[in-house]
Amino acid sequence: MDPLSDVLSLLKPRSYMFGGFEAGGDWSIRFGQHEGIKCYAVVSGESWLSVEGVPDAVRLKTGDCFVLPRGRPFRVTSDLALAPVDYRTMFPTRPNGSIAKLNGGGDFSIVGGHFTLAGGHVDVLLAMLPPIVHIRREEDRESLRWCMERMRQELREPQPGGFLIAQQLAYTMLVQALRLHLAEGVTGGVGWLFALADRQMAAAITAMHEDPAHRWTLASLAERAGMSRTTFTLKFKETVGTSPMDYLTRWRMMVAGERLTHSGDSISVIALSLGYESESAFSTAFKRMMGCSPRQYGRSVNPMPSLNDQSETASVDRLEDVAS
Repeated sequence: MDPLSDVLSLLKPRSYMFGGFEAGGDWSIRFGQHEGIKCYAVVSGESWLSVEGVPDAVRLKTGDCFVLPRGRPFRVTSDLALAPVDYRTMFPTRPNGSIAKLNGGGDFSIVGGHFTLAGGHVDVLLAMLPPIVHIRREEDRESLRWCMERMRQELREPQPGGFLIAQQLAYTMLVQALRLHLAEGVTGGVGWLFALADRQMAAAITAMHEDPAHRWTLASLAERAGMSRTTFTLKFKETVGTSPMDYLTRWRMMVAGERLTHSGDSISVIALSLGYESESAFSTAFKRMMGCSPRQYGRSVNPMPSLNDQSETASVDRLEDVAS
């Protein structure tokens, strides 16, 4: 797999919800801080989106899709000058998949999906994303819009296997949003996700992910990137935020943590599969990176470390949680 797929495969989906609202006239709704990732599609009309901590509001038009991966409070409004009303006072409790109406609707309509992720790798991914991923090109937004409409159908009309379909749709929305974000040539950030937008850094990171047990050296990784060892080391640190060898160790420990938690493999088998000649050497490296021994970690639910420094349930919550 590629590095983005590698990291996403470690995330554990926990719940899926879907909802939306229609509005008419003048309106302004504020939604509080949320857990997880929210994806929305504007079905009709126009509005403004303002996210806390983001200086400029985003103009939303019919067909636009956007993703809110950081959990910040936000508001959607017909006019930025209007004082917002808390969403909880406007939307009563409604079934998952419902569409609420405000002022009779008619001028603006939006639908959205909300899914949460469990496991220790969530922050590794979400910390690298901007507060808003705004998708405007028709060829880009079409796939997200289709996924959300399909998820809405699965939640409103439950069928056998619906949870698995919703799971795959949620992953598809997330992956598509990240791919589109990377395709825009994101610059200026530091971290593994930003590094994937750089062809040379991506080559080195991909090599480490494809074969974490290999005895990688700075020279061999620099060769993969097509750079001198010195230039590669400096650029990797500047782009990713850590040294190549530290990144490799952290990735190995993330893979190890996943296997300790979700597989029946012994510590010695995991150690050998990740390039460690002995269980002792692996355990020392694991404890240094994770703060506990492999055995202790396997019995706990401690979070994984960031690359930069459970069981699945299909819970159905209130619409107010979906819309927020």
